[in-house]
Amino acid sequence: MKTNKKSLLRTAVYAAVLSSTISCAGKQEVMRHETLADALPAAKSTEVQPPVARDILKRMADYLAKAPQFTVNLTDNFDVIQDTGQKIEFGESRKITLSRPNGLRVELEESSGEKHTVVYDGKDITVFNPAQNVYAQTAKPGGIDEAVMYFLRDLHMRLPLAMLLTSRFPSEIDSRTEALDYVEMTSIHGIPTHHLAGRTETVDYQVWIAEGAQPLPIRIVLTYKHAEGQPQFRAQFSDWNLKPQISDKQFAFTPPEGARKISFVAQLPIGTPETPAHSGGEQ
Repeated sequence: MKTNKKSLLRTAVYAAVLSSTISCAGKQEVMRHETLADALPAAKSTEVQPPVARDILKRMADYLAKAPQFTVNLTDNFDVIQDTGQKIEFGESRKITLSRPNGLRVELEESSGEKHTVVYDGKDITVFNPAQNVYAQTAKPGGIDEAVMYFLRDLHMRLPLAMLLTSRFPSEIDSRTEALDYVEMTSIHGIPTHHLAGRTETVDYQVWIAEGAQPLPIRIVLTYKHAEGQPQFRAQFSDWNLKPQISDKQFAFTPPEGARKISFVAQLPIGTPETPAHSGGEQ
């Protein structure tokens, strides 16, 4: 069979042209798809970014500092390092009643059953030990902030988490915090909370703050990292009430019959032996 050379040549040319046309068309199609994809907005990431920890902490501190009054119950547990190096846990429960600017009442019961009361009425700080029927009292006008700082620094008395009661709490926690991380969103007794972990020069702290319109602390853990044995202080908050029925009589102290007045120098026995976690100074 004879092959027509011109026909074969024409066929080869047609095939080359067709192949080239298909190839170009394919490239154009790809280019059109790429151009369209580039023009579309990038898909939003479905990953949930954690909230900013410092904003949450500041919101909690500001909320507490500006609350005109509140009541709250606390259950505290703290480590006391023994001479052997063993940690022994002690505990106490407290009810705090606060009415700015001049009213503060702290009712405390130790795990041993011993009870104590601290009251401030804008003029006098009084600490009462009913078991021994003794009390100490000193004048300190100026308001809750001044009374709390005087109680801790000048009288050398113990009041765990005392700074949470003052209007200077936001600036104190902000200036002392050297590092702060958002740990997770979790739940404590059915309350959605933000779990934060912070560090100061002397204390590592964790705080769980309620989500929502009332960013109140629900739990706090303090670790005294430079103290021997790194003891911890743990506090659980409950029954927050931002609109309690409060009377000025709750902050007044009338000595019961037979009560003996003593000096603060005698150090009324409030709580177990002194530990960093029980001093209140760095809290």
